[in-house]
Amino acid sequence: MLYYLFNFLDQQFDFPGAGMFKYISFRVVLATLTSLTISMIFGGKLISLLRRLQIGETIRDLGLEGQLQKKGTPTMGGLIIVGAIVVPTILFAELNNIYVILLLITTVWMASVGFLDDYIKVFKKNKEGLSGKAKIVGQISLGLLVGLTLFYHSDVVIRDYYSPQDYCDEPIMQVGSSYLDIKSLITTIPFLKNNELDYSSLFSFLGENYYVIGYLLVVIFIITAVSNGANITDGIDGLAAGCSAIIGIILAIFAYVSGNKIFADYLNIMYIPHSGELVIFCGAFVGACVGFLWYNNFPAQVFMGDTGSLALGGIIAVLALIIRKELLLPVLCGVFLIENLSVMLQVGYFKYQKRKHGIDYAREHRLFKMSPLHHHYQKIGYHESKIVSRFWIIGIMLAILTLTTLKIR
Repeated sequence: MLYYLFNFLDQQFDFPGAGMFKYISFRVVLATLTSLTISMIFGGKLISLLRRLQIGETIRDLGLEGQLQKKGTPTMGGLIIVGAIVVPTILFAELNNIYVILLLITTVWMASVGFLDDYIKVFKKNKEGLSGKAKIVGQISLGLLVGLTLFYHSDVVIRDYYSPQDYCDEPIMQVGSSYLDIKSLITTIPFLKNNELDYSSLFSFLGENYYVIGYLLVVIFIITAVSNGANITDGIDGLAAGCSAIIGIILAIFAYVSGNKIFADYLNIMYIPHSGELVIFCGAFVGACVGFLWYNNFPAQVFMGDTGSLALGGIIAVLALIIRKELLLPVLCGVFLIENLSVMLQVGYFKYQKRKHGIDYAREHRLFKMSPLHHHYQKIGYHESKIVSRFWIIGIMLAILTLTTLKIR
């Protein structure tokens, strides 16, 4: 909104300083600072409100050190994150940008699914919350919306630069190049020199009119996997928010270079028109995560709940899909992946031991003392803050490794 206001003032009245709003870098700074301010100032007010309404976390006794002390800590704090993302984006981004619209929808959509889960847990006193099937339906529905939009919307293109001679059989004297904005389903393969994968070719066996089905399945899988990964990671104070902030910084860098012709040419990566506007959203996203840590760092004054964790995971997945870096997610979101795998391995190993040796043996011989993985380390005596800081360090290392894919192929 302010982008359009100051653009109008600049064009019509040459208002001093209004031209600054044309620059993405300036608006990123404003969005990040606004997001931090909202999450830190209004976050405290929301926490007080949640306490008055007695919206506290119900804690199951899992035998973890310090766990029962968290009973009654306000939950649904993800509303702080959502507000700190949505408001600055509306204020400083171009709202007619399809990528910005898609991410705003993703934020509200996944936060709504998580809010329903938190609401059932808190107000209906049902510890299970929203059923797993209902969550999957919400994630699949968003995946279909995102996939169909990226596939069909006319503004979702990549720019292909070419020489006029590329399209002429006869030699021509004119020197120079032009470009075409083309619809394409190509994405980036990390660490390879010719690093492009075309989904339309990958799913060509489905037929020319049906390969979109394969692409939709990929989109649904990525959104479901990453949002669930963030949800599982949100088990101890500050872990999910801190890891998400690290991931958000890297995605902001990728969005900036992908939306800037000079950097895209220099790095020899896909130039995606209008994707630079996503950096404003990323700035708000990182600011919201860091601002939330003001209250969520150990000992937490508020939990984000599924309202926040599902929204964070959904945003990360859709951001990566938009800038065509989704194949980097196993590296960039390595902490989420490890947490997810630890649960899957624990369940699989338990079922195997139960079938082979019986239920009592299976209970005594688990693969991990407890899953997800962060609870395993709690069980063997590590303090929460040490686990979180070490997971953050691992997240930073993976983020740097992801960033090197811009040059290492």
